[in-house]
Amino acid sequence: MATLIEDYALIGDMQTAALVARDGSVDWLCLPRFDSPAVFAGLLGTDDHGFWRLAPAARGPGRTAAARRRYRGDSLVLESEWDTPEGTVRVIDFMPPRRHAAPCLVRIVEGVTGRVRMSSALRMRFSYGRVVPWVRREGGRCAGGLADRTVAVAGPDSLWLDTEAETYGSDLTTHADFTVTAGRRVTLALSWQPSHLAAPPRPDAHRLLCDTERFWADWIAQCSYTGRWREAVVRSLITLKALTYAPTGGIVAAPTTSLPEELGGVRNWDYRYTWLRDAAITLGALLRTGYREEARRWREWLLRAVAGDAQNLQIMYGVAGERELAESELGWLPGYEGSRPVRIGNGAADQLQLDVYGEVVDALWLGQTSGLTPDVRDDSTHILQMKLMNHLESNWQEPDEGIWEVRGPRRHFTHSKVMTWVAADRTVRRLSRLGLDGPVSRWRALRDEVHREVCAKGYDADRNTFTQSYGSRELDASLLLIPQVGFLPPDDPRVIGTVEAVQRELCEDGFVRRYPVADEGDGLFDGTGLPVGDGLPGGEGVFLACSFWLAHDLALIGRPAEGRRLFERLLALRNDVGLLAEEWDTARQRQVGNFPQAFSHVPLIDAALRLGGRPVL
Repeated sequence: MATLIEDYALIGDMQTAALVARDGSVDWLCLPRFDSPAVFAGLLGTDDHGFWRLAPAARGPGRTAAARRRYRGDSLVLESEWDTPEGTVRVIDFMPPRRHAAPCLVRIVEGVTGRVRMSSALRMRFSYGRVVPWVRREGGRCAGGLADRTVAVAGPDSLWLDTEAETYGSDLTTHADFTVTAGRRVTLALSWQPSHLAAPPRPDAHRLLCDTERFWADWIAQCSYTGRWREAVVRSLITLKALTYAPTGGIVAAPTTSLPEELGGVRNWDYRYTWLRDAAITLGALLRTGYREEARRWREWLLRAVAGDAQNLQIMYGVAGERELAESELGWLPGYEGSRPVRIGNGAADQLQLDVYGEVVDALWLGQTSGLTPDVRDDSTHILQMKLMNHLESNWQEPDEGIWEVRGPRRHFTHSKVMTWVAADRTVRRLSRLGLDGPVSRWRALRDEVHREVCAKGYDADRNTFTQSYGSRELDASLLLIPQVGFLPPDDPRVIGTVEAVQRELCEDGFVRRYPVADEGDGLFDGTGLPVGDGLPGGEGVFLACSFWLAHDLALIGRPAEGRRLFERLLALRNDVGLLAEEWDTARQRQVGNFPQAFSHVPLIDAALRLGGRPVL
C-alpha cells in the first residue's frame, strides 16, 4: 500500500522540498530545485525508484509509523518519535536554508530513553528513479564529526552521505545500522552538488540546526496575525514561504507532480512551477499578514519573467522565469496508487487564461496600497501594468480556457470577465490615486462595459445566480470570488443567490466542487451547445480552496456562524502537522492532489482574517 498523502510532512530549504512519511521514509526529493528530476521518486512508484528510510530496526514484517510527530515550534524542522519495547527514539529532519552552500538534508537521531536499534536504508536513484548511480566509499574514517562518507555519481549529479555510523552496501542500497541510548545523537546528512566539482565540506549538523531554527523564528516574528486561528494561519504561512524559490522570489504551486485528483485516474499534473494566479494570491495573503519583502521579490520576479511582453503573457513560468515547460510522461513510473500517467512539465502553460491579467494587476495594486516600498524599477512596474491593460483591452472579449485550465473548448467564462473588470478597476484607481498618466476615462468606460456585460450574459435571472460561462446553466465555484474582489457588494441579491446556488448544486458533504465534471461520453451539453465538463475523463475530489471561499462568502453575506462551522470542518481536514493537499475525496475521506498545495493554504489565511472580523483588502 502506498503511504497516504496526508501521512507526509514537508521539509525544505526554499529552493526545493522533501516529503517525509510517518514511517521515517523520505519518498520525494528533487535536487537541486523544485522542478529538477527527483532523486527519491518512491512517492510515484516503488522503493526501486528511490527512498531514504530511517527508523527503529523492524522486529517483523511491515513498517512502524512514528507514535508522534510535530514541527519544532513555528519552524520547518520536523520531529518524529517512536516508542519501542527497548525505549523511545526521536528523529529530527530538516533542510537548512541554503544561502551559498550545497543543498543538504539533515537527519539527527536522538536517544530519548532506553537503548534503541536504528536502521537507515538509502536507495539513491537519479532522473525520477530511472538511473542507478555509481556508489563508493570516499576515504577512511577519521576522529570525531561525520566520519563515514559515501558518494553516488551519475552523469551531472552527485550525492554525498556523511555520518558517524558505518555504512555498507547491499541490494543497490546504502545501509547503516546503529544503536542510540538516552542522550546520544547520531547524524546523517545527504548533500547534492554537480558531479564535476570537488567534494563538498562535511556539514556541521548542530550549527545547521541552530541556524535553521533561528531563521524560522526570525521570519515568523514578522507575522501580524494574532487572531483565533493563529496556529493554522502560521503553519500556512510557513508552508507558503517553503514553496518560495529564494534565489528569484518565484512561488511554486506545490512541490510535487502527478499526485492524482482522483485515485487511479488521469488527472495528474506537474505543479512545480510558478502560476501567476497562484503567486499573486499568495502574495496577497503574505502582505495581509505583514510580509512585504516576499511581495517585493515577487514583483521583481514578475518583471523579469514577463519582460514587458504582455502580448505573450504565460499563465505559468519556471521558478527562474523559464518559459519552456513542455509536458511529457514518465512511462517507467507506475504512479501514486496506480494513477497514470506521471507527467512532468505542464501543457497548460500555452493556454489563454484572461483572468490572470486581473490577478496580477490586483496584486500590484495591493502592494501599492499596503505601503510596499517602491524599488528603483517602479517605472518598470507602471509600464508593465499599462502594457497588460492595453493588451487586455483589445482581447478581453475572446473566449479562453479559464481559471481551471479546462482542456475542452474555450468559453466566455464569467470569472475571466470579472477579473477583466478587476484589472480595469485597479488600474483606474491606481492612476487616479497617484496622478499617473494613462487613459483613465477610457478604462473607466471599459470597466463599466465589462460590468454590464457580465451582469447581462453571465447571470441567470430565473435561478438568481451567476453561471460558469455566458449562456450556460452550469455553476462554477470561481463565482464565489465576485464579492471578494468587489465586483458586487456582498448584500446584493445576486451575490446571495449565487452563494446559495453553489451550496445547492456544487456542494458534496458540505464542501465545494469546482464545477460539474462529466465523463467523456456522457453526452451532456450546456446552454450554448458546448459539452459539459473540462475535456478530461474521470472525476475529482471537492476543491479545498473553493470550500474556504464559501466560508469566506458566508461571513460576507451576514452568516458568519455558518462560515465558522465550515471553516472549522476544513481545518479538521488538515493532517497532523497542519498541511493540506489540493482536494478531498469525500468517499474515501482522504486528501488527494498535489501536496502541500499553496492554493489551499492561501484562502485558509484569507478566510481566517475575514471570519475573525478583519477586513481582507
